[in-house]
Amino acid sequence: MSIAKTTKPGTVEKVIKSVDPRDPEKAQINVQGAEPLYQEIRIENRLTDENGAEVKLKEGAEVDLHVEANKNQTVPKDKN
Repeated sequence: MSIAKTTKPGTVEKVIKSVDPRDPEKAQINVQGAEPLYQEIRIENRLTDENGAEVKLKEGAEVDLHVEANKNQTVPKDKN
């Protein structure tokens, strides 16, 4: 299976605590190179390190955002 992908740099702007303890904490990430209206995304602040331990992002952390798709789910870019 062939994959098409891209990576964009980002920075964790803030960590948002949940009002309800049952809801997960969120990390707000500013995506560099995105359109102004869409630069900020929020994700659950839960990652796994190389040993399988659960970790969280800190404010100011530099991150890479990866987007991958099966090649059969893409179309060629226009030449213009």
